[in-house]
Amino acid sequence: MAGDIRLIVQGDDFGMCHAVNVGTIQAFREGILTQASTMAACPWFTEAAALARESGIPLGVHQTLTCEWDFLRWRPLTDGPSLVGDDATFLRTVDAARASITYDDSVRELSAQVAKFAAEGLAIDYLDVHMGQSAQESAYDEVSDAAGKPFIYGPVESQRFASIVTLSDREADGKKAWMLDHIAGLTPGVHLLVTHCAAAHPELAAMTSPGTYTYRWAEEYRLSDQEIVTDPEIRKAIEERGIELVSMRNAFSD
Repeated sequence: MAGDIRLIVQGDDFGMCHAVNVGTIQAFREGILTQASTMAACPWFTEAAALARESGIPLGVHQTLTCEWDFLRWRPLTDGPSLVGDDATFLRTVDAARASITYDDSVRELSAQVAKFAAEGLAIDYLDVHMGQSAQESAYDEVSDAAGKPFIYGPVESQRFASIVTLSDREADGKKAWMLDHIAGLTPGVHLLVTHCAAAHPELAAMTSPGTYTYRWAEEYRLSDQEIVTDPEIRKAIEERGIELVSMRNAFSD
């Protein structure tokens, strides 16, 4: 039955920069975004926390052990030496993080990121991971167990979803058609759609160098995601199928 279809629309990287914060809240208030994965180690987390308190957007901890950009760099909240490169900021790739980061340093850092949410008075509904891949899988499990919240990309928790799909890294001119097809094809169950929303601010284009492997993630993918998530035709297609928009807070409730 169509009424048995639930869709989580998640915005990643909340707190990373002002453009992402503005776009995420707009997508939540005016679009179909239902939750935001939030980066406590990033420079604009304090603004994201204030916006979250004001808007009530459901939040997850976007557990962060990497920093992929050339010019937007962030440091760990803790002092674990295995967490950083020569510039004392997080390593740039998941592979580099896996090769360097120790279990103990991971647990301390990820625990500090969770604690920073509590210090801002923010409730946590779930935990996930930045850049989509785990740098220290057992550390993520330990931290989520201690927080008492699901790590949604874990081997057990991820099986609860009927699908987990990323919108972002698709060509902009075909993204709306893909999204409409995706909505039309959803089956009963809980589906997770991962997006990376941002408002059109100059800082997006300035985060990294042209030609780098992250370049399209800086501006192109985010602005096209923002357009899709706030498109009235997309919301209409969801409503016509009777799909319920939910967050991790209520996705698996009866």
